[in-house]
Amino acid sequence: MSFKKIDTQDIVELKRLAGSENVLIDQEIGEEYSHDEMTEYGSATPEVLIFARNADQVSDVLKYANANHICVTTRGAGTGLCGACVPLNGGIVLSTQKMKKIIELDTHTMTAVVEPGVLLMELSAAAENINCLYAPDPGEKSATVGGNVNTNAGGMRAIKYGVTRDYVKGMEVVLATGEILQLGGRITKNSSGYSLKDLIIGSEGTLGVITRLELKLLPKPKKMVSLLIPFNELDVCLNCVWRVMNLPDVCTTLEFMEKEVLDDAQEYLGKDFPNREYPAYLIVSYSANSNEQLQPMIDAAANLALENGAIDVFVSDTTERQALLWNARGAFLEAIKNSTSRMDECDVVVPTTKIAEFITFVKKLSVDHQVRIRSFGHAGDGNLHVYVCKDRMPDEQWEITVNACMDAMYAKALEFKGQVSGEHGIGHAKKKYLRQSIGETQIELMRQIKHTFDPNGILNPNKIID
Repeated sequence: MSFKKIDTQDIVELKRLAGSENVLIDQEIGEEYSHDEMTEYGSATPEVLIFARNADQVSDVLKYANANHICVTTRGAGTGLCGACVPLNGGIVLSTQKMKKIIELDTHTMTAVVEPGVLLMELSAAAENINCLYAPDPGEKSATVGGNVNTNAGGMRAIKYGVTRDYVKGMEVVLATGEILQLGGRITKNSSGYSLKDLIIGSEGTLGVITRLELKLLPKPKKMVSLLIPFNELDVCLNCVWRVMNLPDVCTTLEFMEKEVLDDAQEYLGKDFPNREYPAYLIVSYSANSNEQLQPMIDAAANLALENGAIDVFVSDTTERQALLWNARGAFLEAIKNSTSRMDECDVVVPTTKIAEFITFVKKLSVDHQVRIRSFGHAGDGNLHVYVCKDRMPDEQWEITVNACMDAMYAKALEFKGQVSGEHGIGHAKKKYLRQSIGETQIELMRQIKHTFDPNGILNPNKIID
């Protein structure tokens, strides 16, 4: 599909519609707007960068773009990991990062009303200030909430609370034609026809542009404790996961990591981790409203772990200890990225009973291909983050090796009846694997949905599906 190249008259009109102060062209556009966080997935410079300020402005820009067949790529903070915000066809990059108002925190309906450019860490802090919890907890706290919704981001608390989709009560969205829709709202239940709201969630900007969100809040638990549990053997560590999941109380987080990732994080942060002596670790957290509620949860998990091969159980029950533990966990991606010249990521999700077998398979790949591979992930929900690192490997060998590793890992996930992405999305980088995973019938249904929402195909073209 080809799109109109933007000319001088288009720029004049876009400046009139969006305000000249919100429109950048040519050398005014910073290099950072040409790629996302995973630079392995390429870069492409937009012809025009527009900073959206409100829904009416977005509507005007999309009406013009649609009428003139100019493609539009919506962008939040650019922290994505699958190339979804890379403007492959040039055109307009529509940035929502200046739409950053927290409009309302309503404790009567437990709803936060925000613009899409609000950062996750800003929303989380605002909710905590009124003793509430915004439960989704993706690792990248500087991502925008709109970006989280567009990828249906998950995070470390998904095991107990669910993913971003579960916290979107309603949204204002602008279609490619410029029409502004309200989908859902502050109501608690809704069984009124097709859930169009849920089609927008996870669509990576291919179906519409979100301009306002109504998000569910929860009462904030008063207490939380994390357990750092070391193991001498990785398979023993991972085979403990389903046992923890079978305990009567659902944990808030259940993460796994290997010693090598902790080493990378310590070097990157320049701070000691509480313990780095053993090959594999689980972090298990519980939350409650009193110590009396919390202590039996801690005891049950600790005893179970020790009965099933754990070396010890280290309790993080102070603010300082929690911060040390979770700051290191939050830095894993950046630490691995900092340790290598290039890398590619596999974001598969597999049944929790297959985690150990999948990671064992990854270990063998590393040996067979003589390439460094780092793994960690959300063990409680089977979402694994696996990074193949180039280091000093020659470019030609790297291309062969990384493709072979990715092909093998996605094939293994498919064999286990898993999925291509647990939380990072498809973008343009993982389209091949999505097609292999879900088949042509589902791809064609997605294509028809895309055509219904965006008949001229101007919204983030060639992402998710061709």
